[in-house]
Formats: sequence, C-alpha cells, structure tokens
Amino acid sequence: MRQHIPNVLTIARLILCLVMFAAFVAMAPAALGGTAPVDPKILTWTIVISFVVAAVTDFLDGYLARRWEVVSMAGAILDPIADKVLVCGAILGLCALTSSPDLLLAGGLILFREFSVSALREVLAPKGIKLPVTFLAKTKTTLQLVALAALMVFMFWAPLGFDALSPMRVTGLQFAKALFYIAAVVTVWTGVEYGLAARKALKA
Repeated sequence: MRQHIPNVLTIARLILCLVMFAAFVAMAPAALGGTAPVDPKILTWTIVISFVVAAVTDFLDGYLARRWEVVSMAGAILDPIADKVLVCGAILGLCALTSSPDLLLAGGLILFREFSVSALREVLAPKGIKLPVTFLAKTKTTLQLVALAALMVFMFWAPLGFDALSPMRVTGLQFAKALFYIAAVVTVWTGVEYGLAARKALKA
C-alpha cells in the first residue's frame, strides 16, 4: 500500500489542476464584464485551495517516495508532468484574468522556458542524453509555486471576501509580484544552464 501513496498524490495533483482550470474558465465571463455561472467567491476559493493543496502534494509525493524508498518509473514520469501542468495552468489562468504587462511578461518567460526545456529533453532523449534536475531547478519550482499562491491570494483579495482597500493587500501584492519576477529570472537562468549542458553533451 505504501508504495502507491506517492503516485496517488501525483495523480491527485493532476485532478486538482483540472478543478482549478474549470474554476478559471468559469471566472472568465466575470473578468470580461459579464456574469459568472457560479458565485465568484466560490470560484476564487476553489482556485486558491486547489492550487495550494496541489502545491503541497508536489512536496509530499517526492519526499515520501524517497523516504520510503518507493521511487517508481511512473512517478518519475508523472511528477514533472504534474508540476508543469500546475504551474503553466496557473500562469495561463492568471494571465487571462489580468491586463498587467509586467505579470504577462514574467509569466510568458516562465512558459517559454518550461516548454523549451521540455522540447530539448525530447530531442536529446533518442540520443541517450539526459539532463539531470539541478538543485536550482528544484528551487525555481518552489519559487514559482509560492509566488503564484501569493499572487492568487492578493489578486483575488476582494472576491475572497477581504477588504479590497486593506493596506495588507497592497503590500502583499507588491511582495507577490517581486517574488514572481525573481522566480521568472531563476527559471530563465536554469533554462540557460540546461541549454549549455545540452550543448556540452552533444559536443562530447
């Protein structure tokens, strides 16, 4: 039973991603000036809770797999897929609901790096070349998840039921944006590192 728990958590993360996507889609009419089919407060809480719980499973599945020594091929394949689906889905959802150019730029850079590195791995795999996940790459995932969670909370501050004029919201949103920019820079840098590593491997 124990050996299946990490993979169950990974699959649960993918399911939570679908829940988050559905809530983002339902929020779209309200963002365009229309009426959402469900109470926006319910939708925003659904988005935030789904994302936060999914982000926690990202830590738990790998931690438990290593601690219990039940690392599996299925987990090794599904885990990075679930990570990218969660991060990219959250970025696309937030970008669809905001017109902030700086957030769109940072989000676009992260998306570009994620898809570029995934494509690079696909090209190198038939040649027998692997790009091991670095500590900095793991760090950037943590930065992305924390920054996106903070952005969701403070961007959705009013729909979540909090005071839209609260000084805490202004300060929190500034912090969340700064953290998101840092995550974007680290993400792009890890992409450059992978590119250089791939070039070196191909020359060898």
